[in-house]
This record gives sequence, structure tokens and C-alpha cells, in this order.
Amino acid sequence: MSPSSVPSVLAPDPFNQVTPLADDNPFAADLALQEAVVREGAGQAREFLHARGAEVGSRAMRLRAELANRYPPRFVPFDGNGRRLDAVEFHPAYHELMDYLARHGVSAAPWARPGPGAHVARAALFMLMAQVEGGALCPTTMTFAAVPALRFDADLAGRWLPRVFAARYDPRFVPARDKAGVTLGMGMTEKQGGSDVRANTTRAAPAGGRDYVITGHKWFLSAPMSDAFLVLAQAPGGLSCFLLPRFRPDDSVNAIRLLRLKDKLGDRSNASAEVEFERAHAELVGEEGRGIATILAMGHLCRLDCVLGTAGLVRGVAVEALHHARHRHAFGRTLDAHPLMQTVLADLALESEAATVLALRLARAFDADDAAARSLRRLLTPTAKFWICKRGPQVAAEAMEVLGGNGYVEEAPLARMYRQLPVNSIWEGSGNIVCLDVLRAIAREPACVEALADELAAARGGDATLDAFADALLRDLARGTGDEAGGRGITQRIAVAVQAALLVRHAPPPIAAAFCATRLAPAYAGAVFGASVIPAARQIIGRALPE
Repeated sequence: MSPSSVPSVLAPDPFNQVTPLADDNPFAADLALQEAVVREGAGQAREFLHARGAEVGSRAMRLRAELANRYPPRFVPFDGNGRRLDAVEFHPAYHELMDYLARHGVSAAPWARPGPGAHVARAALFMLMAQVEGGALCPTTMTFAAVPALRFDADLAGRWLPRVFAARYDPRFVPARDKAGVTLGMGMTEKQGGSDVRANTTRAAPAGGRDYVITGHKWFLSAPMSDAFLVLAQAPGGLSCFLLPRFRPDDSVNAIRLLRLKDKLGDRSNASAEVEFERAHAELVGEEGRGIATILAMGHLCRLDCVLGTAGLVRGVAVEALHHARHRHAFGRTLDAHPLMQTVLADLALESEAATVLALRLARAFDADDAAARSLRRLLTPTAKFWICKRGPQVAAEAMEVLGGNGYVEEAPLARMYRQLPVNSIWEGSGNIVCLDVLRAIAREPACVEALADELAAARGGDATLDAFADALLRDLARGTGDEAGGRGITQRIAVAVQAALLVRHAPPPIAAAFCATRLAPAYAGAVFGASVIPAARQIIGRALPE
């Protein structure tokens, strides 16, 4: 038998394999996001976002994301001459991602160029970037969120904010005054306290004027190569907030001792460190004893970005599932032609659109500063963080099942996206913490419930199921939230009520009707995606990812 006639034992050329997404435009493909951007006051940013969408969805950007996560940060404790350095090295792709975010205003644009829709435009770009890479968004968020805290001190604000607003990224390990742009991090939790920051043991001793020396530790110091950190420490007057820079005023390296980098489930392109402070130089922010109040403004903005990041990731994993199902054949037809798969895909599309409309509505509440907007964001920020961030990993797991084994391997982006999602639920207050915050807002600030009632009233008459659900919710809130054990249930009800109201007002009727019929049903809690038959499933899928 001649060699040419020997049957091949090699696998045939691949067929029925779906080409991965590359060089697409996630803004152009997202009708819900486009509509929300206009509706919530950022219509002037449509061309900007369309251009950024093409860049974010490009093959080059996706490669940067892959490389930044494949080659995570490396701890460099000493320089070549044995001097203590406490530095972190990153892959060049990570620096390119950070530069892109700063250059396009994600770290500061609403503060540097305030105006109608500024927070909404930033929110939309944040959501687009989250679909591709989330690690670089963490230090970007902290830089953005630190601005209100720094404004408690005019001198600090005068020295630091021009560099925050500069839309420049400078990764060099040099004093901040030698840089055109800076990044800011934070360190609040300690190993013995976690979310209970009042249990912090780190001490701040006065050193003259507003200068202090900090001695203690932080269990998580996020983005340890930032130029400065907002930290909490016990001062003589109580728990206080401080700005702790990487370099002392004499340009020597500050006494921030990195013990190790955390080996995290996700967020792997970004570094988090366990640190000790050995009489590190810091400056007081705000007043002694007012540390929690000072840093709360930062916390609310970090929570906003947890919502935005998760909403973006939910959209991203849903698109991966929709794209795969549209092009993969099984049992004689494409996956999305099978009724049961249609139900699952439509359910994922509903969840994504609901997350998008709530995230952008919340962003608009940060663009306004009237009493109603303040009350609404006070209640909706922890509410949205709880619900959207809880739903994210479930959506990603279901999307992964659509791809099967192809979704489970590291070559696909779904594995990285799945690992990224839990951090948004944990960071800046995990589920129970944010639900307790919701209960406090309801109990202590009646205007929050009034703002919620107004938001729900705008959808009155649009769907009978929603009307009944909203009435029952508001009655229960009027009677009081009762035992804190019910905090998660109350928070979930608020979240889905607002999502339903927004969809009834603004989404196509099949979207709103399907959402209300499923999410507001008494038996829905705990239901898996695809458990309810969804009329007009094909129409919902077509809107989620137009051909």
C-alpha cells in the first residue's frame, strides 16, 4: 500500500467551530446601551462612544487583555543593589490598558469636564471596557472615586487633583510631583476586621500640622503601584482618613512594605497586596475621627463602578453566548433555532438589558445634585450593587454552558470573565453589608423611599403585574423593613421593581412584558435561567444582538 493510500489518523480540519469575536464594535451592537445613553442625558457622546467601541472591540485590544492576564504582576522587593524597593512590575499590555482608560477620561472626566451627561458617558465607556478587561478598571475606579474625598482638604486637592484630571498615565516609580498624571489606590481592610473597619488597629501619630506617621498593616492594599492611597487609621481623635503617598516629601520611598501580592481568583492583571506601614508618612484628609464619613463618598462611587463593571460583563458574556448559538450547528440546525435554547438566550438577554438600564439610570443620578437625585442614588447604589453583582456569576455560568467545553477552556474569554465577576460583589461591601446599608437608608432617610416611589410611579399603568408588585413593595416599606434577616429580600424586590419600571417605560413591549412576567412572579426567586417560557424569544434575541 502506498503512503498516499494509507487512511489518515489525523483529525479533519475543524468545521462547525464558531469564529471568536474580534474587530467588532460592542457599542454599535448594543441597542439598549445606545438608547440609555441618549435617554439618560449623554446623547452628545454617541460619536465618541461609537469610536471607542470600535477600539475596545478590536483584535488588538482583546490581545492586550489576554496578555495582561496571562502574565500577571510580579513583586520586586529589592533593586539590583539590595535597596528596599517594594515595587510591582506589570506586562506592557497592562500599562497600555491603563493609558487607554486615562486618555479617554475614565479615571476623571466627569470631574475634569463636568456637564450634562458626563457621568453617563463615562459609565457607558466603563461598561464597554469591562466586556474586554476588568483588572485595569480597578485602579481607574479608585482614582476616579478618590476625588470627592480629596476635596475635603483644599491643600491636598490643589496639589493632587490637577494630576488626577490630566488624563495622563505615567507608570514610572517616581515622586508624584515629577509626573503629569497619577493614580490613587485605597487600603481599608485589616486581617482581623474585614468589613468591620472600626476594628482597625493601624495607628496614626501626629507629626506636626496635618502630617502623621502611620504604623500598622492592611490585609488588602488595592493597586499597590498607585502614587498614593487613601487609608484608614486610628488617630488620637478616632478612626480617620489619610492620604499616604508612595514617596515622602524628601523624595525618599515611603515606608510601605509589601509583604506579598495576593493570588486572586480573578482580577489577575491588577495587583493587590498585603502590606505593613513602618512609620509611613501621611496627611490627614478631613477631620480626625471622621474617617468613615470622609471615605464614604469614595465608597459610593466604587460601588457605582461595581454595578457598571458587572453590567458590562453581563452584556459581554451574553453576547458570547448569542454569537456562538447563532453560528454553531447541532442536531441539524443552529443552536439558536432550538426552542429550549431560545428560552435560555432570551432570558440572558433580558437580564443584560435590565442591568444596563438600571446601571445607566444610576449613573444619571450622579450627574444631578438635587435632593431627589441624592436620595435616589443613596438607595439605588447599594441596591443595584447587591442585585446586579449577584446575578453576574449566574449569567456567566449559563453563558458558558451555551458554549459547552469551548466556553470552559482558557482560550475563550468566558473563563476569565467568569472569574472576574465575583470581585464586584465582594469589593466595597459584600452582599450582607450593602443590604444593611439599604435597610439603614430606608429606616433613617424617608426621602429615599419617596424617591423610589416617584421612580416607580413613572411606570404606573404600563404593566398590571408591575403595578401590583410596586404597591406591595411600597406598603411593606411604609410598615418598616422589620428584622434585618429579610434585608436581602427587600433589596432584591427594590432592584427588580426599578428594573421593571425602566423597561416598561423605555424598552420594546416584548422585553418589558417578559421581564415583568418572570422576575416579578412570586415563584421566580432562585429560578434558573430559561425556567420560564418567554414569548417573543426570537424578537428579544434579535434585539440583543442584531444580525
